[in-house]
Amino acid sequence: MNLKNKKVLITGASGGIGNSLVEKFDSLGAEIIATGTNEEKLKNLSKKFSNIQTEKFKLDEHTKIEEFINNVDKKLNGLDILVNNAGITLDNISIRLTEENWKRVLDINLTASFLMCKYAIKKMLKKKYGKIINITSIVGHTGNLGQANYAASKAGIIAFSKSLSLEYAKKNININCVSPGFIKTEMTDKINEEFKKSLISKIPSGDLGTGEDVSNCVAFLASDMSRYINGETIHVNGGMYMA
Repeated sequence: MNLKNKKVLITGASGGIGNSLVEKFDSLGAEIIATGTNEEKLKNLSKKFSNIQTEKFKLDEHTKIEEFINNVDKKLNGLDILVNNAGITLDNISIRLTEENWKRVLDINLTASFLMCKYAIKKMLKKKYGKIINITSIVGHTGNLGQANYAASKAGIIAFSKSLSLEYAKKNININCVSPGFIKTEMTDKINEEFKKSLISKIPSGDLGTGEDVSNCVAFLASDMSRYINGETIHVNGGMYMA
């Protein structure tokens, strides 16, 4: 698999899966702009991968997304691949979930992802080429206790990705989703061991996934090997959920 000289934008790059995505795309020769909100983590990312560029950008600033994509396009001299990985959680059971936290999760996870796609597609149409991979979640298919907002946002990404794939397939733009299950990150490392054992017992493979498991799948969808795959969601969850 070769992504040499492909121009790539990765959001949510300062998190666990985001780090793995940057590492994978860098190893395949891509030219990368990685975004996030944690300045210190972005600096560390730049030190670790000297060839990449990093940009601090807050995805809830919807009116600035078009300008941001324009700047990315100029800095990379084009945009071939967009990986929408950024997302937040603000969990609570439904009767305690505030309207503010409902809206905030959808604003960042769903609306911002759509707008990133919208403005990236405008750039890709000029080249008649593009790959968009939206990172969703197993809970967008199954639901989850205390995550009505998060589940809705991820299910929404899957739905709009299908619509966009229909609109732009003839323009040589592929739009797909990758839906991770439970992935080993700094957050899962802090989970109570008993709860972790209970969680793993529900996964047929008997273990948590890794960031590399996710990034391998994303890299495949970003490559020309996935030419005839469009509007799909690939599940990376050890068999925990099967569509």
